[in-house]
Amino acid sequence: MGLVRDRLWPVLIFAAALAALPLPAAYFLGPGEISVPPSVHFAAVGQTAIFATAAAIILTAIGVARQDGRAVLVGTAFTAMAALLALHGLATPGIILGFNGLVSFSGGATLPVGGAVLALSAFPALRGPEGVRPLLWLQGVLLAAIGTLGVLGWVFPSLVPAVPQPASLPAIAVLLVGLVLFGLVGLRALHTFLLTRRGADLLVVVGLAWLAGALVAALMLDFRQLGWWVGHGLELGGIAAVGGAVALDLHRGVQSRPLVGDLRGSELVSEEEAFLGSHIRALTVRLAEKDTYTEEHTRRVALRAVQVGEELGLPAGRLRTLAVGGLLHDIGKLSVPDQVLKKPGPLHKDEYAVIQRHPEHGRRLLGELGGFANSVLRLVHDHHERLDGSGYPQGLNANELDLDTRILAVCDVYDALISRRVYRAAWSAEKALGLLFEQAGSAFDKRCVEALARVLAREAASPLRAAV
Repeated sequence: MGLVRDRLWPVLIFAAALAALPLPAAYFLGPGEISVPPSVHFAAVGQTAIFATAAAIILTAIGVARQDGRAVLVGTAFTAMAALLALHGLATPGIILGFNGLVSFSGGATLPVGGAVLALSAFPALRGPEGVRPLLWLQGVLLAAIGTLGVLGWVFPSLVPAVPQPASLPAIAVLLVGLVLFGLVGLRALHTFLLTRRGADLLVVVGLAWLAGALVAALMLDFRQLGWWVGHGLELGGIAAVGGAVALDLHRGVQSRPLVGDLRGSELVSEEEAFLGSHIRALTVRLAEKDTYTEEHTRRVALRAVQVGEELGLPAGRLRTLAVGGLLHDIGKLSVPDQVLKKPGPLHKDEYAVIQRHPEHGRRLLGELGGFANSVLRLVHDHHERLDGSGYPQGLNANELDLDTRILAVCDVYDALISRRVYRAAWSAEKALGLLFEQAGSAFDKRCVEALARVLAREAASPLRAAV
């Protein structure tokens, strides 16, 4: 239901339709036999892949210049894929060479090799600056191996075996391995998209699906079938889609994350403009102009809420909701007069009543601006509610408060307690957690309090334990 409220289903359905293009193409076009002059394959595949190889090398060079291991890894994968595809096209029988095994061998190896390199992103050591050098070595080794393969295939055409034969057992085995590799990378890319909701990240998912579909065509069909040619188009399209998304991130000056899948929910908070959008950033800037403490408080609360959500195993979409809701949960204080919001002392009863209206002001403001999911509006409106009905503005009880709201409530209170105010000293983390545990099961959700305690225990020396 959360996806429906967030209007995400139409986007996912459209992307799924694009990603599924290989299926009808394989069904309707696969069996059809055609006769295409070898020169078409030589030019369309070989020469296009040469340009793709050059583009992949440039992508690698940019990644090296920025010490971005993620970009270098993608560049390495696409350099190997494009180089093998170029070799496949240039080895087209009847143009430069006669019958040879190089065209089959290089064509069958293109996508599995690329998928294997992309799968290396599972190793954290290869994602950062320290991964640049070993990835460059890997790219050099792969290019040397591809070059050696090409020379051997050119000089001794019979030396390179014409394997795998379409739909043979070896071809099926390679296909299964390749599909697993692309599937794992695709799942990581989908997780990243559900966090960021960026079109470029979704394009990566589609591009990976096209590459997987191209792998099926390359290993199960032969050049006499139209589906085999469609597979070549999907392969080039997939490389362009994934590589283009990575290049766009580099152009924006940010690291490309979808293929690696290591984006954490906490990074949505620390880099909200890159991952949540300029409209979120504009609101947090406006709140900082109104009251620095409130903006810093909301950022800390959002970070804690996402960390607790990750600790409790919430899916990517709900982590994003916690990030947005946490950053904006006090946005209603824009409507609170400065003499009340910034009063250097305890509030009187009527002043506190003004403060208590900020959840309603916040929900109304975001509703008027538009573009915010109901789940975010609920967090903004309900973050001061308590399980026992003692909260405000509506006095909701446990049955009316979802887990996301309970998480935000716990993190909001914790940060408020450990923050130093002009009218009281900051509490210690231990004292603040003690209060939350005392009221766990009555005002606060015990699971959320325990999860927050585990998060804090893992970072005992972190400055985030205290207010910044």
